[in-house]
Amino acid sequence: MEKTYYSLIVLLFYLCDISLIEGFGFSVDLIHRDSPESPFYIPSETHYERVAKAIHRSINYANRFNKPFSTKNVESKVLPNEGEYLMAYSIGTPPVEILGIVDTGSDVLWLQCQPCHPCYKQTTPIFDPSTSTTYKTIPCTANTCQSVRATSCSSGGDKKSCQYEIRYGDGSRSQGDLSVDTLTLSSTSGSAVSFPKTVIGCGNSNTLVFEGEGSGIVGLGNGPVSLITQLGSSIQGKFSYCLGPAFTGTKTSSKLKFGDDAMVSGDGVVSTPMSSEKVFYYLTIEAFSVGNKRVEFGSSSTRDSGSGNIIIDSGTTLTLLPNDVYSNLESAVAETIESKSVESPSKLLSLCYNIPSSGEFRVPIITVHFTGGDVQLKALNTFVKVSDSVICFAFRPTSQSVNILGNLAQQNLLVGYDIPKKTLSIKPTDCTKQ
Repeated sequence: MEKTYYSLIVLLFYLCDISLIEGFGFSVDLIHRDSPESPFYIPSETHYERVAKAIHRSINYANRFNKPFSTKNVESKVLPNEGEYLMAYSIGTPPVEILGIVDTGSDVLWLQCQPCHPCYKQTTPIFDPSTSTTYKTIPCTANTCQSVRATSCSSGGDKKSCQYEIRYGDGSRSQGDLSVDTLTLSSTSGSAVSFPKTVIGCGNSNTLVFEGEGSGIVGLGNGPVSLITQLGSSIQGKFSYCLGPAFTGTKTSSKLKFGDDAMVSGDGVVSTPMSSEKVFYYLTIEAFSVGNKRVEFGSSSTRDSGSGNIIIDSGTTLTLLPNDVYSNLESAVAETIESKSVESPSKLLSLCYNIPSSGEFRVPIITVHFTGGDVQLKALNTFVKVSDSVICFAFRPTSQSVNILGNLAQQNLLVGYDIPKKTLSIKPTDCTKQ
């Protein structure tokens, strides 16, 4: 049984500050979007408003799987506000800084571009490709156009340009030119690394229903034009991140690393097989344990291909499990907690409790039995405070075809992806000291 004080808030949304590691690749400092250090810190916004928004987005994201994958469009998602991560990068020559959501569940880098009709409300400048000397649209005849399943071709002078379309579960979309331009990653120390002819989606028709500083997404998922694939041999198909606790009131940072610097090693490392299919990175969870009670994941949750039963996703806040697995796990957790459960203020999470006046609450450690090893999830990973007096279990059932290990469950875990070796490595750690 673990004791925790719920003055700590556990939602994640980071800006990135990139620095080079000579001879090894490069790393990214992840700064919490709502920390006092962040330029987007909004003192008037309450923690509970951010929690409610993140929970809603997790549920909406799962709804995208109500429809089967189409071979005619790039399937992706965008979660632009609290609960996710922003990465600072630059596009074009001269470079224009863009803030994009870092997402392991997406396989394309896209941003809103001028002219756009309609446009979603973006509070930072919208990229104008006509000002970049290195921007070029991709013709329909190019192999790249076929590899990302472009929806159509449009006339552009004497040539036809490749079009992309990304659709979301709520019916909104982004559509525009599939193009190439120079991507630059820079740091506060002044160093920079540029990647010419990076494939991007330049969105000219955007009906998304959000607003904010971010412009589109930076896809770290599987696929021919994800950022990981495009960085290619320079990072050897390796990247890692370590997501620290949020809203502690201190200037802590987390890390996103690429290349050899992304290796996860040392005592306590658990390695599990990872398979890539379409966009996603799949893992296999065999069971959960709560105290002496074991909850099997179940054969009914295994995909037809047999390679994995849950995706790991940096862009979704909650962990989403099959209905039967969730029900059994919730019961096992509830049996270990002496307090009487209460209704969630938002009615979106089903296992909630009043917090004692002392602020001290005990929740069980949940052990995740991956193929290859076990990882313990502490209170930071499994419960979230949703009001001054109520905390809730940050897992939720889903009837969709894809189960998700969300980013709350990944806090204070060093998570390393080795795509060539088809391995994901996890090491419990204090991410603020990485």
